[in-house]
Amino acid sequence: MSMTDKAVILARGLGTRMRKADDGAPLDAAQAAVADTGVKALMPVGEGRPFLDYVLTALADAGYRRICLIVGPEHGALFARYGGGRLRRLGIDFAVQEKPLGTADAVRAAEAFAAGDEFLVVNSDNYYPPEALRTLRETSGGALAGFRREGLLRGNIAAERIEKFAVLDVDPYGFLRRIVENPDPAILRSLSGPVRVSMNCWRFGPWIFPACRSVSPSPRGELELPAAVQFAVDRLGQRLRVLDFDLPVLDLSCRADVATVRDRVARLGVNL
Repeated sequence: MSMTDKAVILARGLGTRMRKADDGAPLDAAQAAVADTGVKALMPVGEGRPFLDYVLTALADAGYRRICLIVGPEHGALFARYGGGRLRRLGIDFAVQEKPLGTADAVRAAEAFAAGDEFLVVNSDNYYPPEALRTLRETSGGALAGFRREGLLRGNIAAERIEKFAVLDVDPYGFLRRIVENPDPAILRSLSGPVRVSMNCWRFGPWIFPACRSVSPSPRGELELPAAVQFAVDRLGQRLRVLDFDLPVLDLSCRADVATVRDRVARLGVNL
């Protein structure tokens, strides 16, 4: 398979960290109201525009045209803003994940949208550089973005958080061997090349759906997408190329992130 114009955005999460009170975070009334709902995609960050407007603009700039938002049945505000063919550059579909069972279950909800095609999967609370999104669109076969730690430091994510992110064990040919959660120094020393982090930016084919159906709940009780990817590599013989990016990613996880994200997106435009 070759270029794809389909992207799936995971917007179903409960937003537990965003809902948590933080008296030190300088939110205005509109931002505080959205934070209380946990729907991070709708957080006003630039001239009243929600964060998801910037995520969608980056996807459109990278050449994607068909988008599927994975939402919960209670997310009427997302339907209201993005449904009904309102956008000029993008067609928006919705798939409902009835319960927040985890990211692997969320991807399963997009099977009808994928319709046998390859597609991108990204988070709704991360802004990925269009360059990375475009490279994933133009590659072929399974792939994921491997973001260098040094590049992520140029975004809004603190170094101590980046150190805890899952890292990628890549074989000599550039394909994923495994995703290493909570890497210790010994594991980091064993990795060849720069340390690359998964920021949940993937290119999948239809093979991901049986993998998502095959995983068991993690110790956190969730059906997790990295486990499904590992199943696909180990059990299905699927190969995922790791694409190397020395680029920042914006992260909107909690109330303290709102101000830094707002400052960064002030340099960006919205064109939907």
